[in-house]
Amino acid sequence: MKLVFAGTPEVAVPALDALLASDRHEVAAVVTRPDAPAGRGRRLVASPVAQRAEEAGIEVLKPVKPRDEDFLARLREIAPDCCPVVAYGALLPKAALDIPSSGWVNLHFSLLPAWRGAAPVQHAILAGDEMTGASTFQIEEGLDSGPVYGVITEHVRPSDTSGDLLTRLAFAGAGLLAATMDGIEDGTLKAVRQPADGITLAPKITVEDAHVDWRAPALRVDRVVRGCTPAPGAWTVFRGERLKLVNATLVQDRSDLAPGELAAGKNNVYAGTGSHAVELLWVQPQGKKPMRAADWARGVRIAPGERLGPV
Repeated sequence: MKLVFAGTPEVAVPALDALLASDRHEVAAVVTRPDAPAGRGRRLVASPVAQRAEEAGIEVLKPVKPRDEDFLARLREIAPDCCPVVAYGALLPKAALDIPSSGWVNLHFSLLPAWRGAAPVQHAILAGDEMTGASTFQIEEGLDSGPVYGVITEHVRPSDTSGDLLTRLAFAGAGLLAATMDGIEDGTLKAVRQPADGITLAPKITVEDAHVDWRAPALRVDRVVRGCTPAPGAWTVFRGERLKLVNATLVQDRSDLAPGELAAGKNNVYAGTGSHAVELLWVQPQGKKPMRAADWARGVRIAPGERLGPV
């Protein structure tokens, strides 16, 4: 089939690479979000998908909005058979959905109908799911509600951050998306309506969602740190300044600390929760680079009974 691939962040690049490597399909163009400011200089930078497409010599379309008539006209000229999508980042109007004969097919990083929305991997970790996966489905005007072509499953490991899990799903899902294109082309794959039960929503994680509540049980604190890493980044407050929690781990042998209370040894830093303590492994003070929690603790000289908070 002739394909137009839509995607924006780094997590979409493995799927684009899988389709470029296919000998059954032609990626005629990619659609991505416009260049965005990045870095300290805030200069405009093309998306990872745009950069990969330019390396491959593929036309890149960057509509401000996918309902822009110039974009729709160019898409009609290309006349794709199908438009595979991975984390494009904008809602597609019906005028765009109607152009490819086989529609737009999204690779979504959950086992639909679970975790429909912008942050399925983060919510899976926050909820303590032991199993997740990826689904390919036909895009319709509802939120991730279209019929499903195929799924893969993936175990959530106890130490997984959302970044770890998303990376594995991006590569495994790339193969699923390529296989879905093959099945649509040869007519062996039919989409199946999602069940009406089991629907959960995964809205974007906000900075406030990533604020650690030290009164919560240790298991919840651990999930917030892992689920919000790398973005938006779990955080707390220490001496009136924000402290990002880059990495922490559960421990079972300390329950003597009040919520948020710190205890620092030579090589370990513990923080109390609503149950037992967690060990802080890496932190990032405001305006500084990530550092080992033990090094941070030595530098700030934690006083007895001092707490992270507000608690």
